[in-house]
Amino acid sequence: MYHSNGNYEAFARPQKPAGVDGKSAYIVGSGLAGLAAAAFLVRDAQMPGERIHFFEELDVAGGSMDGIFDRHKGFVIRGGREMEAHFETLWDLFRSIPSLQTEGISVLDEFYWLNKQDPSLSKTRLIHRRGQRIPTDGQLLLSRKAIQEVLHLCLTREQDLQDTRIDEVFTQEFFDSNFWTYWATMFAFEPWASAMEMRRYLMRFVHHISTLSDMSALKFTQYNQYESLILPLTRYLQSHGVTIQYRTQVTDVVVQQIDGTAVATGLVLQVDGQEQTLELTQDDLVFVTNGSITESTSFGDNDTPAPICRDLGSSWKLWKRLAAQHPAFGRPEKFCDNIPEANWVISATVTLTDDRVLPYLERITKVDPHSGSLVTSGPVNVTDSNWLYGFSISRQPHFAAQPDQDVIVWLYGLFSDRPGNHITKPITECTGSELCQEWLYHLGVPEEEILDIATNSARTIPCSMPYITSYFMPRALGDRPKVVPDGSKNLAFLGNFAETERDTVFTTEYSVRTAMEAVYTLLEVDRGVPEVFASSFDVRMLLRTVYYLNDRKDLNEIELPWLSSLAEKWGLKHLKGTYIEELLHEANLT
Repeated sequence: MYHSNGNYEAFARPQKPAGVDGKSAYIVGSGLAGLAAAAFLVRDAQMPGERIHFFEELDVAGGSMDGIFDRHKGFVIRGGREMEAHFETLWDLFRSIPSLQTEGISVLDEFYWLNKQDPSLSKTRLIHRRGQRIPTDGQLLLSRKAIQEVLHLCLTREQDLQDTRIDEVFTQEFFDSNFWTYWATMFAFEPWASAMEMRRYLMRFVHHISTLSDMSALKFTQYNQYESLILPLTRYLQSHGVTIQYRTQVTDVVVQQIDGTAVATGLVLQVDGQEQTLELTQDDLVFVTNGSITESTSFGDNDTPAPICRDLGSSWKLWKRLAAQHPAFGRPEKFCDNIPEANWVISATVTLTDDRVLPYLERITKVDPHSGSLVTSGPVNVTDSNWLYGFSISRQPHFAAQPDQDVIVWLYGLFSDRPGNHITKPITECTGSELCQEWLYHLGVPEEEILDIATNSARTIPCSMPYITSYFMPRALGDRPKVVPDGSKNLAFLGNFAETERDTVFTTEYSVRTAMEAVYTLLEVDRGVPEVFASSFDVRMLLRTVYYLNDRKDLNEIELPWLSSLAEKWGLKHLKGTYIEELLHEANLT
């Protein structure tokens, strides 16, 4: 497996790998990573679809990318995915998946057209004082010291950030900035999270620093991601003969050392409560999605909190059994044990069934929720909320079958150990109605109307996800197994708990990238995996970032020692008429 960039590799079709017709693939988990692996097996490795088999413990594919209608509860989403133009492997995948909406085009085509016609643009990113917009003018408000801390983190090697927390590399001046508020609420970072992952995010998304305040670089699907991405992907796979065996748990993968290599020789299954064993040969490939952020999810309703269940689910148990067999298979306990009590646990889906709340939403977002356009373009967050409450409203309808008058809203709170401002108890103890009431309070709805609206004009489904922030646990090198561990003959790991270079977890791109790398490695597919967008190596991006980190000041106003000494040594006058002057001018630094 090797990386590439440019359209020479991107547009090429690889030759069929030798011996692929005699191989089979068994994929544990049918989330996005598993489905993507199957698609790459079909499209690029040209494996016959009937030789690709999924084992899925649930009765539906998609993993964490869900969007369902429950006849008892109503519409439910556990979250949404922010996507961007430089998710290289994601778009490489979906250019090949036929749209279910329009004949003759791909999912990428419809997504591209939609986001051209209705681009993301948040007119309000932050509110406080019960629905008052905070006009920041895009200012990040980073002090000189905080900017130096950002730069220092970026210049630090990953090996020097092992098991380090974000609050161990930044001081309070950084956490007091708009930058941190935008960053934390957009990506779900908390001060205790991994500094190593924070660095990766800074390097990976340096090109987004200029748009943190309006989220104009983001892109969104027409409906929830299950209907817009997972459903067409599963239909594509089924059309090629790929099988998905639901209600089946893989409880163990038996790995043996043969001739100095690790070989998966068997799968232990639980099917309808009965244990079965599937023997494997070295021609049988095994792809495992290890760990899950939505494992042990539970739901409440308008009158009942979502119960907190911290029992390890099957994906964590399977990873622990694998890790016990070989140190190269990672250390799952770093991610699923000892998660801080203060972390984000609760989200909620609100279905507004009439228009009583819409004037308050439109005043904040400057968008009519019934217009069909993106409403919030990502999260709107409440800076004086004890829970650091946030809400997001995508294009409506968010479900194809959603009634015209309904509006679906997603809520989340990043702090779980504090009482609310209106509902004076922790978010983990709140019913759906109480979660809605707290939200309505922060929107500025008159207090005498809040209870009635939450009871009679809204349906709110709380969702508990005890492992939702496990991706961000402080980690060391080797805690996540490589996509294909050293010495592995036929076993690969998929998803956000597998290790790849430079990319960032909690993204659809990471899931698809690990899938492509796994397939290309195990089958020696002779086509480059598109490298992570190299924004941190582009001097134009870096200069533009300097401009925005310093709230759009030019070089004469920026107080950074290394820039000052550079300017003093060389002097801007010596750059006049050079390419460097041109680059500085394009970045608005002169």
